[in-house]
Amino acid sequence: MPPIPPLHADDPEGPAGPAGAGAFALTTLTMRADFLRAASARRQGTPGFLLQARQRRSDEAAGSGVRVGYTCSKKIGNAVVRNRAKRRLREIARAILPRAGQPGWDYVLVGRPGATVDREFAALRTDLDTALARIHGAPAA
Repeated sequence: MPPIPPLHADDPEGPAGPAGAGAFALTTLTMRADFLRAASARRQGTPGFLLQARQRRSDEAAGSGVRVGYTCSKKIGNAVVRNRAKRRLREIARAILPRAGQPGWDYVLVGRPGATVDREFAALRTDLDTALARIHGAPAA
Protein backbone atom coordinates (compact mmCIF):
# COMPACT_ATOMS: atom_id res chain seq x y z
CA MET A 1 0.00 0.00 0.00
CA PRO A 2 1.51 3.39 -0.99
CA PRO A 3 2.03 6.15 1.61
CA ILE A 4 -0.94 8.37 2.35
CA PRO A 5 -0.82 11.61 0.31
CA PRO A 6 -1.36 15.04 1.91
CA LEU A 7 -5.00 16.08 2.35
CA HIS A 8 -4.46 19.05 0.04
CA ALA A 9 -1.94 19.29 -2.78
CA ASP A 10 -0.63 22.61 -1.39
CA ASP A 11 -0.31 21.26 2.19
CA PRO A 12 3.39 20.37 2.73
CA GLU A 13 2.62 19.13 6.21
CA GLY A 14 -0.06 16.66 5.20
CA PRO A 15 -1.24 14.05 7.68
CA ALA A 16 2.29 12.73 8.25
CA GLY A 17 3.86 15.98 9.41
CA PRO A 18 6.66 18.00 7.81
CA ALA A 19 8.00 16.46 4.60
CA GLY A 20 6.50 13.08 5.49
CA ALA A 21 8.58 12.65 8.66
CA GLY A 22 7.93 9.19 10.02
CA ALA A 23 5.27 8.59 7.39
CA PHE A 24 4.12 5.05 6.75
CA ALA A 25 1.03 3.47 5.35
CA LEU A 26 -1.80 2.37 7.60
CA THR A 27 -3.24 -1.09 7.17
CA THR A 28 -6.81 -1.79 8.25
CA LEU A 29 -7.53 -4.63 10.65
CA THR A 30 -10.12 -7.01 9.25
CA MET A 31 -9.84 -10.25 11.23
CA ARG A 32 -11.83 -10.69 14.43
CA ALA A 33 -8.86 -12.31 16.16
CA ASP A 34 -6.83 -9.11 15.74
CA PHE A 35 -9.61 -7.06 17.33
CA LEU A 36 -9.82 -9.52 20.24
CA ARG A 37 -6.07 -9.41 20.83
CA ALA A 38 -6.15 -5.61 20.85
CA ALA A 39 -9.10 -5.62 23.26
CA SER A 40 -7.11 -7.62 25.79
CA ALA A 41 -4.07 -5.30 25.63
CA ARG A 42 -3.55 -1.65 26.62
CA ARG A 43 -6.51 0.72 26.74
CA GLN A 44 -6.79 4.46 27.02
CA GLY A 45 -10.14 6.16 27.38
CA THR A 46 -10.78 9.61 26.02
CA PRO A 47 -13.96 11.71 26.01
CA GLY A 48 -14.53 10.96 22.30
CA PHE A 49 -13.56 7.28 21.98
CA LEU A 50 -11.64 4.39 23.52
CA LEU A 51 -8.20 3.52 22.14
CA GLN A 52 -7.02 -0.08 22.39
CA ALA A 53 -3.39 -0.73 21.46
CA ARG A 54 -1.02 -3.65 21.43
CA GLN A 55 2.46 -4.31 20.18
CA ARG A 56 2.61 -7.23 17.77
CA ARG A 57 4.99 -10.09 18.43
CA SER A 58 7.91 -10.36 16.04
CA ASP A 59 6.63 -13.71 14.70
CA GLU A 60 3.25 -12.26 13.69
CA ALA A 61 2.45 -11.40 10.09
CA ALA A 62 1.92 -7.93 8.59
CA GLY A 63 5.46 -6.66 9.02
CA SER A 64 6.36 -3.64 11.06
CA GLY A 65 3.79 -1.11 9.85
CA VAL A 66 0.84 0.27 11.79
CA ARG A 67 -2.48 -1.53 11.63
CA VAL A 68 -5.69 0.17 12.72
CA GLY A 69 -9.28 -0.95 13.21
CA TYR A 70 -12.53 0.83 13.97
CA THR A 71 -15.61 -0.37 15.78
CA CYS A 72 -18.91 1.21 16.74
CA SER A 73 -21.62 -0.81 18.43
CA LYS A 74 -25.37 -0.37 18.07
CA LYS A 75 -25.30 1.65 21.30
CA ILE A 76 -24.01 4.53 19.17
CA GLY A 77 -27.15 4.63 17.05
CA ASN A 78 -28.55 3.41 13.78
CA ALA A 79 -26.39 2.51 10.78
CA VAL A 80 -26.19 6.10 9.56
CA VAL A 81 -24.85 7.34 12.90
CA ARG A 82 -22.45 4.40 13.27
CA ASN A 83 -21.05 4.98 9.80
CA ARG A 84 -20.60 8.70 10.51
CA ALA A 85 -18.75 7.85 13.74
CA LYS A 86 -16.47 5.40 11.89
CA ARG A 87 -15.75 7.98 9.16
CA ARG A 88 -14.68 10.47 11.84
CA LEU A 89 -12.48 7.86 13.55
CA ARG A 90 -10.90 6.90 10.21
CA GLU A 91 -10.09 10.52 9.45
CA ILE A 92 -8.41 11.24 12.79
CA ALA A 93 -6.43 7.99 12.47
CA ARG A 94 -5.37 8.96 8.94
CA ALA A 95 -4.21 12.34 10.22
CA ILE A 96 -2.49 11.34 13.48
CA LEU A 97 -1.24 7.74 13.34
CA PRO A 98 1.34 8.14 10.56
CA ARG A 99 3.31 10.57 12.73
CA ALA A 100 2.40 9.53 16.29
CA GLY A 101 1.78 5.79 15.97
CA GLN A 102 4.51 3.22 16.53
CA PRO A 103 5.47 0.74 13.80
CA GLY A 104 4.65 -2.82 14.81
CA TRP A 105 1.55 -1.80 16.81
CA ASP A 106 -2.15 -2.49 16.30
CA TYR A 107 -4.65 0.21 17.27
CA VAL A 108 -8.43 -0.09 17.56
CA LEU A 109 -10.58 3.02 17.94
CA VAL A 110 -13.90 2.26 19.61
CA GLY A 111 -16.67 4.84 19.23
CA ARG A 112 -18.57 6.15 22.25
CA PRO A 113 -22.32 6.79 22.25
CA GLY A 114 -23.06 10.46 21.67
CA ALA A 115 -19.46 11.60 21.98
CA THR A 116 -17.80 10.32 18.81
CA VAL A 117 -20.38 11.88 16.50
CA ASP A 118 -21.05 15.09 18.47
CA ARG A 119 -17.56 16.01 19.73
CA GLU A 120 -15.64 18.74 17.90
CA PHE A 121 -13.30 17.26 15.30
CA ALA A 122 -10.28 19.17 16.65
CA ALA A 123 -11.02 17.76 20.11
CA LEU A 124 -11.09 14.22 18.68
CA ARG A 125 -7.66 14.79 17.14
CA THR A 126 -6.34 16.06 20.46
CA ASP A 127 -7.88 13.03 22.19
CA LEU A 128 -5.98 10.67 19.89
CA ASP A 129 -2.69 12.52 20.39
CA THR A 130 -3.13 12.39 24.17
CA ALA A 131 -4.16 8.73 24.19
CA LEU A 132 -1.18 7.71 22.05
CA ALA A 133 1.20 9.63 24.31
CA ARG A 134 -0.19 7.85 27.37
CA ILE A 135 -0.15 4.42 25.72
CA HIS A 136 3.49 4.81 24.69
CA GLY A 137 4.60 6.33 27.99
CA ALA A 138 5.38 9.84 26.80
CA PRO A 139 3.99 12.83 28.70
CA ALA A 140 0.87 14.28 27.08
CA ALA A 141 1.43 17.55 25.22
